[in-house]
Order: sequence, then structure tokens, then C-alpha cells
Amino acid sequence: MQTVLITGGTGMIGKALTTLFLERGYKVIVLSRQDKRAHRLNLSFAKWDVEKGEIDVEALQQANIIVHLAGEGVADKRWTVKRKQAIVDSRVHSGNLLVKALTENKHQVSTFIAASAIGWYGPDTAASLENGFVETDPADDSYLGNTCKLWEESTAAIGGMGIRVVRLRIGIVLNKRGGALAEFLKPAKFALATILGTGKQVVSWIHHQDLCKMMLYAIETLAVKGVYNAVAPNPVTNKKLVLTIAKNKYPIYFPSFVPAFLLKIILGEMSIEVLKSANVSAQKIQAAGFVFDYPTIEEAIPDLMK
Repeated sequence: MQTVLITGGTGMIGKALTTLFLERGYKVIVLSRQDKRAHRLNLSFAKWDVEKGEIDVEALQQANIIVHLAGEGVADKRWTVKRKQAIVDSRVHSGNLLVKALTENKHQVSTFIAASAIGWYGPDTAASLENGFVETDPADDSYLGNTCKLWEESTAAIGGMGIRVVRLRIGIVLNKRGGALAEFLKPAKFALATILGTGKQVVSWIHHQDLCKMMLYAIETLAVKGVYNAVAPNPVTNKKLVLTIAKNKYPIYFPSFVPAFLLKIILGEMSIEVLKSANVSAQKIQAAGFVFDYPTIEEAIPDLMK
């Protein structure tokens, strides 16, 4: 039985991923700031403290696979200077801690799966609108672009340790238990389909089950290595996404537009990302043999709205 060590395992994706791993016969150890959680068959918790640079070495030494998801939520709070630094530090410092622990201790880790984000890419160009951003495109010179670059660089040394590294640049994750979909559903309660800005901006999304399945595929398919975009193969405009959600929520709904200037007042700097169009390609992961269960928004939303 192989053991997976997960950082960020108590978050929305981490919990779903833990369930999937246990169903597939893996032993799971979740690194947490609190290790006094209830353990059960093949699931345990171990302590780490990124700020103090501490990690449970025994847990690390049991692991065959590390899935690194840890990081402060990008959209959880308004982007103050302090908050922006916390987002960067949580990613960079946790990555540095893993590198240090793997360098200084004997271990049996053979695979390292690292989360990143499509914030790596900038706003759409004529080329990306036609073909989508691909993994070899450079990081955008913006806050999120630089954050993703630092995030990926923080664990780059792991690739030189004889460990297979897979980085997934994750799109907007749709999950009925939280995240972006929950925000879109708030106005839907009042039969409103709230379109952001012009609504023409492209949203590169992924169903949370496909994301978890992709991580499992990356673990079990040894030919998969390097960077892959974790997005569905059919991006949609913000308008189409919102209207599809509304149609599946109520038989009658009222489209409404939130102008860009109002979003800038409400969200501050974060509005740049909300209004940004980013058409990201899923071609590389599909060429590696991965098959999506929810390739279109018309398939994903009804499932999520059950």
C-alpha cells in the first residue's frame, strides 16, 4: 500500500482528494497545523508549522507520494498589501520547508504533485484566444503571474532529487461545497444571473471531480511529468457560465450586469482577475491520455447542482 502525504489536505480540494485516495486503496497522511484530529483506517494527521519551519519527519519518511496543495486562498479576502504578502509567503515558505525536509532526511518519495494556478498566464492575446495559453508560455508580469512563478520555483529543487515532479496549473474549480460556484449561486437565490463586466471574458474552469481524478492520474501514470494545465477542454465566457448556472437553478431568471467600475470599487485590485479573460489550453494533459468526465459546462453544472 502506497502512502500519500498531503499538504493543504483540510481544504475543499484536499478533502475530496483524500476521499478519492482512500477509495483507491492509498494510505493518506494529512499535514496540518493541528495533528489532534480523529484518525481512522488508513487516514492520519501529522503536524507541520510553516511559520516555525517544523514538519513531522516520521510522516515524511512514510510517504511515497507528496501532493502539495498548501496556500492561503487567493479570493478569500480583499487584497491588502498584508494579504498579498501572506498569499505569496504561504506558498513559498511551505515549498521551501518541503525542499529542506527532503534534502535533510532519508525518505522514499518518488512522486511530487504540486498545485499551481492559471494566474501564471496574463490576459488573452489574439494567439491565446485562438489556441489557448500553453504550458511553455512565460509567467505574466503581474501580481498573480509573479506569485505563481515564485510558487513553482519554491519546489523546483525537488526535480533534481530523482523525484518525478508534476505541476498542475489549476483553473477556476467548480465545487458545490464552496469556491467560485458558491459565489455565483448567491445572486441565483434571487433568480438573478449576475454577469461580471461585459461578460465576454473567457473563464477556464474545471469540475472538482476532474481535478481530483487528474491528480490521481498524474500519480499513477509515470509518463506524466512536468507542467500541465488543469482546466476543462471547453472554456466559456463569464456570461455563458452565469446563465448556465441560472438555467439550472430556476426556470425563470433575470440577467443583470455588474459594471467593471463597480467591481473595482467592491473588490479593489482583485477585480483585475475577475474581469481578465484567460483562454487556457487542456491539450497537453489530454494528449497524455487523460479523459475528462465533465468536458463541457453543460455537463458539469447539472451534476454540481444536484
